[in-house]
Amino acid sequence: MILADVNAEMLEATAGEIRSHHSGDVKTLIKDVSQISFAQEVYDFTVNENLTVFGLVNNAGFGVFGNFSETNLQSELTMAGLHVTTPIALTKLFLKGMLERNEGEILNVSSLAGFQPGPLMSIYYSTKAFLTSFTEAIARENKGSNVKISVLCPGVVNTNFRKNVGAEKEAQINSMNSEPRDVAEYGIQAMRKGKVVCLPSFGCRFLSILPRLIPRNTARNLVYKIQVKNRG
Repeated sequence: MILADVNAEMLEATAGEIRSHHSGDVKTLIKDVSQISFAQEVYDFTVNENLTVFGLVNNAGFGVFGNFSETNLQSELTMAGLHVTTPIALTKLFLKGMLERNEGEILNVSSLAGFQPGPLMSIYYSTKAFLTSFTEAIARENKGSNVKISVLCPGVVNTNFRKNVGAEKEAQINSMNSEPRDVAEYGIQAMRKGKVVCLPSFGCRFLSILPRLIPRNTARNLVYKIQVKNRG
């Protein structure tokens, strides 16, 4: 297992926890995953170490809250790189080898946010919409292979994301909350069963189709009101 993150302390803590429960080798790469050079660096690392990558999980992400006209441009460009450019590059580099071996797994972690417009978190919602659409497209392209390609779209999950999103207060906990372990286990199991879009609860499944049933202006107004209530 290869773990990559820019936060060395948390990266090593995560690796240590995995090592305490599993016997496999865990390698860590302290890298800024949002940088355009990252994908090639991690791919070259696997080649130099003679490592065959069976599974790829694109999970890194963060959010920025506020009116687009007032939020920090560099933070949003970094987010776009992390949510869009990095998954594209990593998938491009590792998918070919998986197809040649006719085995492998790719799980992109998107969000329920990707199913509707997101006022006050416009870049986050937009990039997650891209990631969902991108995954569905390449999953269909490679449907005849033994490579599993899926996108996991949870609602609110109990992670540091809620604390670091950049709002004045944390999002309120509601019935969409899920524990990271439960969401991860669901995503892996659903992917291995051949499900392309993985929604980990009935609530997520219902809300994913709701924007198709109501006018788009109603959907964006509803999201705006929720964001103001939860984070304003």
